[in-house]
Amino acid sequence: MRTAVAAALLATLGSAAAAQHEPIPLWPHAAPGAVGDSSIDRPTITPYLASGTTATRTGVVVFPGGGYEHLAIEKEGTKIAEWLNGMGVNAFVVTYRLGPRYHHPTMLADGQRAVRLVRANAARWNLDPDAIGVMGFSAGGHLASALGTHADTVLGAPDSVDLVSTRPDFMVLAYPVITMDERWAHAGSRRNLLGNDPSPALVHALSNETQVTARTPPTFLVATSDDSTVPVQNSLMFYEALLAAHVPAELHLFQTGRHGFGLAAGDESLSQWPRLCEEWMRRNGWLSSRAHVAR
Repeated sequence: MRTAVAAALLATLGSAAAAQHEPIPLWPHAAPGAVGDSSIDRPTITPYLASGTTATRTGVVVFPGGGYEHLAIEKEGTKIAEWLNGMGVNAFVVTYRLGPRYHHPTMLADGQRAVRLVRANAARWNLDPDAIGVMGFSAGGHLASALGTHADTVLGAPDSVDLVSTRPDFMVLAYPVITMDERWAHAGSRRNLLGNDPSPALVHALSNETQVTARTPPTFLVATSDDSTVPVQNSLMFYEALLAAHVPAELHLFQTGRHGFGLAAGDESLSQWPRLCEEWMRRNGWLSSRAHVAR
């Protein structure tokens, strides 16, 4: 069965696996639950492989934000991949399906598929299958944190049995949406993910701060205290849940900064966060010389 699962994931790639910066379909045929056949019904993953003497075997699956309604591909996808490549990390930028056309569990199924695809093809991309992280921004941070807190609930196509693990090895969450609790939720993300009248059980299940366990991956968080779009309480609640579960976590809160700052180029204070994240990754071994590989 393990061979069949890996073969199914490999079939998604075909000859496109070697193509840098070329989108690859997440699903080999129609995505499960697809309601049409346009580009918005066909989620993709785009590899950005690191090169040179600093290239590592670490991979990061990147989920841009956009309120589960659109995707900030350039600022929270392409630019992030280029930054990761600069420190030797391989990046994989995902376009996942969005609301209001789709709702949960479609987004989580696409995210799990992306992690499985990267991990199943680790040898092909010179990756360590035990060094596959996720990075998410805003609503993409909700999807990334859902991958870390719902790894035991595997969704998608029939080959989605948990033989190729959906659990990330680490998470980086930037100004993330975390909760679906109306008091602190980003209203647009909540509506696009859960619909207009979600059940209390569904709200609780997708409030990721309530789903943290000891199996939740180590996490780096960055946010601003005066974020007027996604309240900082989202990051605080998740951080507190991680501490309570004894999960290694690091939180950086900046006093001011607009939501969606990306790499924050030009902001003397906020632009420190990529360096802090790089140091965190190095301390935890994801940038160590042991992980380096020649391409």
